[in-house]
Amino acid sequence: MWTKQKDYSVASFPKHFSLQMHLPGLISHFLIFGSGLALGITLSFYLKDSPLINFQHQKPLMLHSNIATAPPPPLSKPRSSLFSSPPPLPSLLLPNQTVVSNTTRNTTTRIGLTEYLKPPNVRHDMDDKELFWRASMVQKLNKTPFDFTPKIAFMFLTRGALALAPFWDTFFKGHEGIYSVYVHSDPSFNDTVPQNSAFYERWIPSKNVRWGDPNMMDAERRLLANALLDFSNQRFVLISESCIPLFNFSTVYNYLMGSTKTFVEAYDLPGAVNRGRYNTRMRPQIRIQQWRKGSQWFQMDRALALEVVADQKYFPVFKRFCHGSCYTDEHYLPTFVSIRFWRRNSNRTLTWVDWTRGGPHPTRFIRQDVTTDLFNRLRHGGKCEYNGKRTDVCHLFARKFLPNTLDRLLRFAPKLMQFN
Repeated sequence: MWTKQKDYSVASFPKHFSLQMHLPGLISHFLIFGSGLALGITLSFYLKDSPLINFQHQKPLMLHSNIATAPPPPLSKPRSSLFSSPPPLPSLLLPNQTVVSNTTRNTTTRIGLTEYLKPPNVRHDMDDKELFWRASMVQKLNKTPFDFTPKIAFMFLTRGALALAPFWDTFFKGHEGIYSVYVHSDPSFNDTVPQNSAFYERWIPSKNVRWGDPNMMDAERRLLANALLDFSNQRFVLISESCIPLFNFSTVYNYLMGSTKTFVEAYDLPGAVNRGRYNTRMRPQIRIQQWRKGSQWFQMDRALALEVVADQKYFPVFKRFCHGSCYTDEHYLPTFVSIRFWRRNSNRTLTWVDWTRGGPHPTRFIRQDVTTDLFNRLRHGGKCEYNGKRTDVCHLFARKFLPNTLDRLLRFAPKLMQFN
């Protein structure tokens, strides 16, 4: 008996010893498993309600379509911060902008195409290169996605003050919204005009201009470029400080808008004052057979104005070779239009000028010259063609009227021309 008991105890000793050795490890594994299970259950409940992970039940934020979404958090963010309360999102709305819902829509704060097409301020800091580049842009679609009223751009090329501005104000009165005014004068001019005048704050950034110099045409192109910035301007009229209208605004507006032609005077004249001014170094871009002369006072449509501003082939030739007795303002536009757009041009100007007394300058009218007979002659004293038909309305404007004519112009011309 003793021998068997002794053998049994000796044989079972390794099993008890092994159980005692592995028991702490089993307990530790059980505790780790239990802790992990508890942690997993806890995290599952937390992540279910977390705004960072819940994608299924989160409603999208509806904003205006032109607002960009916020970028995701950086990948290098510490793990511990992923489970902390997220900071408040920054506002993605612009000033005066509101969230759009399915039931309400704020239409007063919308910035649409018409807002971007509003006339810009004529006072800007663009140089000529920037201005001409911006003004030469053209849309390809002819039909606009909105309704607009075409305007006439009256572009005044002056030395300084506009002595006849009160007469023009009478002409413009009551027709706001269908005309624009632009003034190019000497840069040193700093006089002011009344706030109720059509000329108030209409002076564009200007440069010095000398009579007979190529920079005269620079000024005309600068006026065109500024006027082209307003898409509503569809007709462009060059005016001097000594010009006056011969008809009321409605007549002028309908005449220009209804015309199928542009009005750039162009003719070929043998002799020293035309072909004699041609410079043979202008070849091959311009040949003597293409050389034309005409008045600088033009009336043109938007298509031609864009071509004049964007011209980089002919105008540089004039600036380089038309000097001295060659006056760029008398030859560039007549030649340019005759070469490229003669089919759409009437070859006449709408600005009446009296050259009967000879000399380099036209007749100047003083106070005593302003009579009813004079205006009747200017308004209906000739015959011409308009849209294929004969008419006695050949000129809409006239020059040169001196400042001392203003009082007589204001006295009876508005009644004769039926202003307002």
